[in-house]
Amino acid sequence: MSASRRRSLAGALTLVSALALSACSDDGGGGSGADAGTVTMMVPLFGTAPDPKGEIHQAVEKLAGKKLAITWTPNAEYNEKTNVVLASDSIPDVMVIQDNKSPSFVQAAKAGAFWDLTDKLDKYPNLRPKSEQAWINAKTDGRNYGIYRVRPLLRSAIILRKDWLDKLGLKPPQTTDELYEIAKAFTERDPDGNGKKDTYGLILPKWPGVSFAASSPYNAIDVWFGAPNNYGTRDGKLVPEFDVPEFWEAQKYIKRFIDEGLVNADWATLDTAKWNDPFVQGKGGIIIDVNVRAGQLFDELKELDAETYDSKVAMAGNLSRPDGQKFSLPFTGYNGIVAVSKQRVRTDEQLDDVLRTLDKLASKEGSILLNNGIEGRNFRVENGYAVKIDDQDPGMKVVNNDVEYAFIQLGTTSSVGVAGDAYEWMRPSQAEQDWLKQRDELMNLDLQTAVHDPSLPVISQTAVERGATLNPIPTDARIKYLAGELTEEQFRAEIKRWYDSGGTQILTELQDGISKIGG
Repeated sequence: MSASRRRSLAGALTLVSALALSACSDDGGGGSGADAGTVTMMVPLFGTAPDPKGEIHQAVEKLAGKKLAITWTPNAEYNEKTNVVLASDSIPDVMVIQDNKSPSFVQAAKAGAFWDLTDKLDKYPNLRPKSEQAWINAKTDGRNYGIYRVRPLLRSAIILRKDWLDKLGLKPPQTTDELYEIAKAFTERDPDGNGKKDTYGLILPKWPGVSFAASSPYNAIDVWFGAPNNYGTRDGKLVPEFDVPEFWEAQKYIKRFIDEGLVNADWATLDTAKWNDPFVQGKGGIIIDVNVRAGQLFDELKELDAETYDSKVAMAGNLSRPDGQKFSLPFTGYNGIVAVSKQRVRTDEQLDDVLRTLDKLASKEGSILLNNGIEGRNFRVENGYAVKIDDQDPGMKVVNNDVEYAFIQLGTTSSVGVAGDAYEWMRPSQAEQDWLKQRDELMNLDLQTAVHDPSLPVISQTAVERGATLNPIPTDARIKYLAGELTEEQFRAEIKRWYDSGGTQILTELQDGISKIGG
């Protein structure tokens, strides 16, 4: 077990003791902050912490009808600080939990630290789940201990160099065979027209060997070929992504790209932080990732050449496999949860008071305020899009920081372009505006063939305790197989080692958990 995992489990044990003491205490952290007209919160921060007397903070409080005492915590430190807070008797009224499957949160929830909201949101119109699938995915061992923060349920896509496609007379792919042909053309047919063979097709990065639930390009291709998304059901039994016939078809497909030199030579070591570089520099022409990466690429290309950047990015959705069947890779549909503490919010009446406050923040007005800011002050609306107001007022920089890097994190059902309440920010070129429309069209189309992970709502204790050791077995073996360092027989032997080392127990625990919640 890793040191970080040991610390997390130790913190969870400390937490149980702390909660028992808190439950016996007379004050237990006090009554609900809502009773006193104040809601205490802990929220991640990506920029400079807002001034409580600042323009946006005051506007949010006015909308909420409460004072908000917010502990802004830098995102890089957030998970560590979360574990510390969970192991204390000072959990705030409302707390953003970034990983509600972590050992510390699972133990906290089961020990009674947070309200079970599974059946408590019906009378709050803005807190009710926007997606039944995301609501299921966000469960912690079968229960919802928070309001999930909406993110796209399906974001997987393929981004390509449009100028290369145009030069070679090609169109974005719809099948895996077409993607291979494009990668081959990008490698062999001089798509940049410089007379040199110095380009390649697919840009693959090194992917952390955390698990097969990582939603990497490799996992996307697995699903395209019909493999489960992390886990799936075959003949009534739960099976892992890497132990079905379709998985092996996908590996042969990926290996063909690598063996024929249609990918970057450093595919096994390329840092994901540098994933965009080959695309922007005109070395590689295809990225399989989330659709919003196209926006990043537009921005980076614009820095190099503002005149032509908008002609260099194209996008395609998930692909059909050779027999014409289509399976698409979805995501979880949420990015953490907003949980309500039972240390301070002790009664149903107090819970109702807090949830009504959160419901106001999740309203259309709240979504716009948290995601866009104050209309007429820092943005205006044009053709249904938000446009930043170019104002030289020194306070504008502060207002923009408070919106973009801080208060947006308070959102639950307010996620730009997802819940439909906040405004999408207008992109400067027509090509980018067309991309936004295509992004939504592809998301809706691919959701129809999405392959969801049935294990997400439940917890395997063996995976919690031994996942750090077990998860890298198949992920490392895959990379070694693709690199030619393992034969298929040796790869299959590693899969057997995963089963024998605890994988069988994980499957049993997940299957039992799914059965209990009626999955």
